Amino acid sequence: MVLQLLKNSNLGNTYESADGILNSNAEWIVQVWETARLKMKLTMATDYLLVIDEVQKIDNWSEIVKLQWDKDSRNGINIKVILLGSSRLLLQKGLTESLAGRFETIHLGHWSFAEMEVAFGWTIEQYVYFGGYPGSATLIKDEQRWKNYIKDSLIETSISKDILMLTRVDKPALLKRLFELGSLYSGQILSYTKLMGQLQDAGNTTTLSHYLDLLSDSGLLGGIEKYAGNVIKKRSSSPKFQVYNNALLTAQGNHSFAEVTNNPKEWGRLVESIIGAHLINYSISDRYQLYYWRENNYEVDFVIEKKGKVIAIEVKSGRRGENKGMSEFTKKFKPDKVLLVGTGGIDIEMFLKTNPVNLF
Repeated sequence: MVLQLLKNSNLGNTYESADGILNSNAEWIVQVWETARLKMKLTMATDYLLVIDEVQKIDNWSEIVKLQWDKDSRNGINIKVILLGSSRLLLQKGLTESLAGRFETIHLGHWSFAEMEVAFGWTIEQYVYFGGYPGSATLIKDEQRWKNYIKDSLIETSISKDILMLTRVDKPALLKRLFELGSLYSGQILSYTKLMGQLQDAGNTTTLSHYLDLLSDSGLLGGIEKYAGNVIKKRSSSPKFQVYNNALLTAQGNHSFAEVTNNPKEWGRLVESIIGAHLINYSISDRYQLYYWRENNYEVDFVIEKKGKVIAIEVKSGRRGENKGMSEFTKKFKPDKVLLVGTGGIDIEMFLKTNPVNLF
């Protein structure tokens, strides 16, 4: 995307990548920056664009960037800087620790259905099953190869590099097992107590909650909280596990694409998960809160809240009868809108092409 920007921009620019640079070579960033300054001076430009890719691979990168940025600010040098990185966790850490007040975050989440449809001609069924990883799109005709790619190239890399190398994790095997179980239970509510019964060396609920936060910060697996009248109840609820991309769920399952599309129960579970993935991804970039609600036998799949407005969303794919949870939720909380997605309501394909913030 940035290469397309550079191609179509009238600004002079310098593009450099930290790939292949020693992580201890912090001076490299200074050299790249000085090159940009020199080019800007020689071309007598008033504005200039510097792009540094994979910046998180350089130790102490955020402090070096801060020094160079502040130097330009003092000297009136108008270099615009784009920092790119595949490790969301490490980029966030560096930005918040050293560059407070100096940056704007542009979050590029998992690919949406509209993007996968335009780029690869995918059907809604393919998107629900195979998720939104463009790098794996050419492999879907060989499902075993596709699953291996997702597990080895994406999941293992994200957990090993983005989490275990950057954060202190006392029980890495537990974190990996939590991800596996949480992904398979995507769209389902499971208490930490019940979860510990399926995990060896599970530690305590605080440890599991912390590990789930790390997985969520890495864009892998989130825990949606229960909607309630006060924040205390929300925080103490059992999480509803939600993958950020359905590929993380199906790549670990034993069913094939053909089997799932012909199994109403399994298909219904994937549809609810893909709606949840759509909602949780947009909640980051568009800043709304995402919850579920359950009380006794009553349940509402998703609740979104922004600026005091509340929308309740029920997902239905023909897998179950009437759900009285919506009417109970309406009586108790009086939401601004109630929506049905799927059978008898908003078409799933249409919903997945809609930015949820527009529902408000």
